[in-house]
Amino acid sequence: MPISQASAADLPRLFEVWEKSVRATHDFLDEAAIDRLKPLVRDLLANFTPLHCLRDEGGSPYAFLGVADGTIEMLFVHPDYRGTGAGRTLVAFAVATAGARKVDVNEQNRQAAGFYAHLGFRTVGRSPRDPFGNPYPILHLALP
Repeated sequence: MPISQASAADLPRLFEVWEKSVRATHDFLDEAAIDRLKPLVRDLLANFTPLHCLRDEGGSPYAFLGVADGTIEMLFVHPDYRGTGAGRTLVAFAVATAGARKVDVNEQNRQAAGFYAHLGFRTVGRSPRDPFGNPYPILHLALP
């Protein structure tokens, strides 16, 4: 799976991938919570560089990754592509090329916590609230 860098033209599709992924995996978030996140995510996607993605045959991103300071800050896979190895491919890329050793996940997102545990990440801490102060505990994970 070739990985490419996202461009500004990809931003609408990246946002769509984010939203569909969140709806498929973050069942603890209600509609109001997702609506509150939308402007924050749009801003983050527009300003975070680099974003790396996997693309379908038509060139449209279906999974993307953002890494900063050795931490996977975002990894989202369109639900239609879950189970294809996209997430694993992007994490391997993050570790190999960006030195990623850490990631934070919502504790209630058991799929993500299990995914990272399967890839060797271990819990090294926990915060009772997310970075926005919401009551969604965060697990801090790291590779040994």
